[in-house]
Amino acid sequence: MAEASKRITDIGPPNYEQFLHPVIKKNYGQWKFHDTLQPGVLCHTSESGDKIYSVRAGSPRLLSIQTIRFFADLADKYCDGYLRFTSRNNVEFLTDKEGNIAPLKDELQKAGYPVGGTNNSISNIVHTQGWVHCHSAATDASGIVKCVMDALYDRFTKQDLPAKLRIALACCLNMCGAVHCSDIAILGVHTKPPKTNQELVPKVCEVPTLISSCPTGAIRPGSEGRVVDVVEEQCMFCGNCYTVCPAMPLSDPDNDGLSIWVGGKVSNARSAPKFSKLAIPFIPNEPPRWPGVVEAVVNIVNVYAKNAQKFERMGEWIDRIGWPKFFELTGIEFTRYHVDDFKFAGTTYARSTHLRF
Repeated sequence: MAEASKRITDIGPPNYEQFLHPVIKKNYGQWKFHDTLQPGVLCHTSESGDKIYSVRAGSPRLLSIQTIRFFADLADKYCDGYLRFTSRNNVEFLTDKEGNIAPLKDELQKAGYPVGGTNNSISNIVHTQGWVHCHSAATDASGIVKCVMDALYDRFTKQDLPAKLRIALACCLNMCGAVHCSDIAILGVHTKPPKTNQELVPKVCEVPTLISSCPTGAIRPGSEGRVVDVVEEQCMFCGNCYTVCPAMPLSDPDNDGLSIWVGGKVSNARSAPKFSKLAIPFIPNEPPRWPGVVEAVVNIVNVYAKNAQKFERMGEWIDRIGWPKFFELTGIEFTRYHVDDFKFAGTTYARSTHLRF
């Protein structure tokens, strides 16, 4: 029987080992320490004394074939063809030749790709599809990410934050992005129930499937000649109904927008992982540069950078100073939507029964 790594199949990805740099493959799981040579450039030293260098650059999540060819050419020129993409859409070039770092970095920067995103800096923003591709998006993704990262460029290329900062964007509350567990999260929100085309529903939709698709039971069999009714008080604007029934569109250019969440993290270093919590309930869509969102995110980042202690993540800083102090320092208005409610805030300001009931 052929080895698994040599098996030719169209089921699943190929074995990752065949794409590892020889130094990584030789020293797999035997790394002694990692040094930061400069923002975006790390030296990884193994127990055997072998070294390999990684050069990280920001890149768009949606890549053109020209960009991919540019990265591939750089990898062939300086890294024997070895590169990888991180889970946050950064591209990392891997080389065992220290002399290749400077010219590689120069070519990346001349082409407009910043080098950085390591240690106590902002990494690239992980995001969803947005208006480019998603049928239920309440906002754009790549457009907002571009605008936010333009304003936070120095936070990517410098390591001057108290700790690493992770930003994510999801275009609706189905959260294909990691907005539930990021230091700062930008979440698209619908605020109106779907517009039901009663005449079209029975022609293009399976009504029982449509009714059962609603997780809150907001869609009911129709009355007074309607095919289905929507109980607005129970609708959480998730878009599940539109997924199974195109006669119930949810997008609304006048009422869709964004919310800002803070304090989440995946890491269990120093404190347990945390869910993001609501900071700003609603900011309207303002394409093409989304000034309201950019200003809000930059403000939170700057206040955090000024007040947090060393190695303190966003959520840990907020836990230390308290939520009232967070709203005071950032100047964000505290509204009724910040009080814990499953429709508006998830696990936000308070979860006790005397506030809920």
